[in-house]
Amino acid sequence: MRKALPLIGLALLWMSACGQGSAAPAPNALPTGIASPKPLPSPTATPLRPSPASSTPSASPSLSADIPLRVEVVATGLEVPWAIAFAPDGRIFVTERPGRIRVIENGQLRPKPVAVLPVAATGEGGLLGLALDPDFPRNGYLYVMYTYRAGNALRNRISRLTLRGEVAGEERILLDGIPGARIHNGGRLAFGPDGKLYATTGDATQLDLPQRLDSLAGKILRLNPDGSVPADNPFPGSYVYSLGHRNPQGLAWHPETGQLYSTEHGPSGEMGLCCRDELNLIRPGANYGWPIVTGIAGDPRFTDPILYSGEDTTWAPAGVDFVTGDQLALWKGRLFFGTLRGRHLRHVILEPDGTTVIFHEALFQGDFGRIREVKRGPDGRLYFTTSNRDGRGSPGPEDDRILRLVPGP
Repeated sequence: MRKALPLIGLALLWMSACGQGSAAPAPNALPTGIASPKPLPSPTATPLRPSPASSTPSASPSLSADIPLRVEVVATGLEVPWAIAFAPDGRIFVTERPGRIRVIENGQLRPKPVAVLPVAATGEGGLLGLALDPDFPRNGYLYVMYTYRAGNALRNRISRLTLRGEVAGEERILLDGIPGARIHNGGRLAFGPDGKLYATTGDATQLDLPQRLDSLAGKILRLNPDGSVPADNPFPGSYVYSLGHRNPQGLAWHPETGQLYSTEHGPSGEMGLCCRDELNLIRPGANYGWPIVTGIAGDPRFTDPILYSGEDTTWAPAGVDFVTGDQLALWKGRLFFGTLRGRHLRHVILEPDGTTVIFHEALFQGDFGRIREVKRGPDGRLYFTTSNRDGRGSPGPEDDRILRLVPGP
């Protein structure tokens, strides 16, 4: 149980966020990569204790060690891939933080990007989230979130591009002026089952903003695809869907219940605190406490996470998704998220109602380095990306990579 945090009168020593880092300088030549069914080591799973927010598990779930799996390489030679999105025709779209949108088609990473955006790739900023319109085959709309420089300040915006042939352009800015900084930009975009566009924003290192409804920082936002405010948002006339977030970087919906989940980075030096990374069940209008509280507070004013890393362990969680379909049938309904500082893929089992974690474990501990995006593909397999060229990792000769989890010995 952790203490409440005062909002004012604090002498802060700002440190770099525990999950990310300064972007490496963009190379003059664009990286290339080739997809190949190259097998990688089987997962090594270390069962961990149940969530501090939950009671003793009511069942003994099958552990990953009991499920035959392998990891294949989808693409290599990327530079800080931040988000991936799948088109119905099999193409995979990828954002690279220095500002490029790349495409994997027929197993090949195209050498030429479909778009290069004028981003401010400083610190954790740059080209971040990506989502394809639910009607993408007809309209060709791609939605992006990126950091840019406005005078001496950093800001974030959400824009829509239109893909025509092999070029994405005709930028239409949907939401501008979101507070930005070298760290804590949030950045995830995703369409929900309701057809609305959701976005995560960080506190931009300004502790007063997450609790202010007149600020877009430290929030999960909900937009209509045209950039307008949905009429049924919890705060009339506001994009704000939930508030009190520090640096949320993952969004996923439960395949059965439709509930929304988000991963969030805990403190990395503010008020002398560390760790306390979170998995949150997001409810419209709920306040998740930052910076007044963090971790599991039991304060009725705020919503506690359903899972957190504790007060001395850092995960720096990023992309998150659920497994569905028959390709990974034994993992069906399980939640997975990537960890940057933790350097593993975390496997989470929820109670059927989705409100309680009954088991979680680390997979591939240290095998691939920093893991950022996690996304279920249309083939039912689980895709994830490395982030070893982001200034905080130890890149290998093929980094950064897109990998996928497939069944088999």
